[in-house]
Amino acid sequence: MTNDNFMQQHTLSAPIAQTGIGLHSGANTHVRILPAPTGSGRYFVRVDLPDSPVIKAQIASVNQTLLSTQLGSLEASVRTVEHLLASLAVMGVDNARIEIDGQEVPLLDGSALEWTKRIAEVGLTSQTKHTNEAPLVVEQEIWVRQDDAFVAAIPAPYTRFTYGIDFDLPAIGNQWHSWSPSLNRENASADFTAEIAPARTFGLLHQIEHLQKSGLIKGGSLENALVCGSDGWVNPPLRFPNEPVRHKILDLVGDLSLLGNFPQAHFLAYKASHNLHIQLAKRILDWVGVRS
Repeated sequence: MTNDNFMQQHTLSAPIAQTGIGLHSGANTHVRILPAPTGSGRYFVRVDLPDSPVIKAQIASVNQTLLSTQLGSLEASVRTVEHLLASLAVMGVDNARIEIDGQEVPLLDGSALEWTKRIAEVGLTSQTKHTNEAPLVVEQEIWVRQDDAFVAAIPAPYTRFTYGIDFDLPAIGNQWHSWSPSLNRENASADFTAEIAPARTFGLLHQIEHLQKSGLIKGGSLENALVCGSDGWVNPPLRFPNEPVRHKILDLVGDLSLLGNFPQAHFLAYKASHNLHIQLAKRILDWVGVRS
């Protein structure tokens, strides 16, 4: 009699592909997401570079968090990974080879909706992995703060994401939203596709010129980002009355997917950023290391 444990994993049943412009680089890139072997995780392959370097989608690979999350390995990097990784993780894709021929994941319409639709179209294939790992349950509060912004992992009976934002612009103002993925994978996928994935990235009209002069948002447009000014939204209508804060949940989910599997915790954030998201993920890993 053995004590072997097995964990159910999933990969894509068929490849999917997308082409589009990167938000910050302004360059067109082509992405192919392929089925991957059990236990290989989610990882990028820069097929445009010599020897096609691999960049693992994990916390240790994060090398920049300015207005998006960037992963790197030696001389290769890939930017704005959060929307795609959020979709793969919540839709149940544990193992995926993501081939990309440039330095930035396409922004598409500014949301994760197209990624989730394509994943749902091809479906998933079940895999079995031998493991001695127990699901991670956060057993103590873990906080990261910067001025009045914070992000935390709080012990909870199930995983939940709650976010708050506060802007001087009346059209945005103070918004809060809370979302919990269902324990059932199919329901979680449907909930995410309906409630979080459609929320688009947004920007403030008075900041756009400065960001462009700083070499950022070269690929941003009214077709792939919501823009808000003092007189309201430049390109309505919104998909949700609180679309901006729902998009912040999308970013948080994508960043925390770099942990591999989402820990059981209530993730609570207020006026946070990619940098704070990643700091929290690192502290969770530190806590796991101390605990073990």
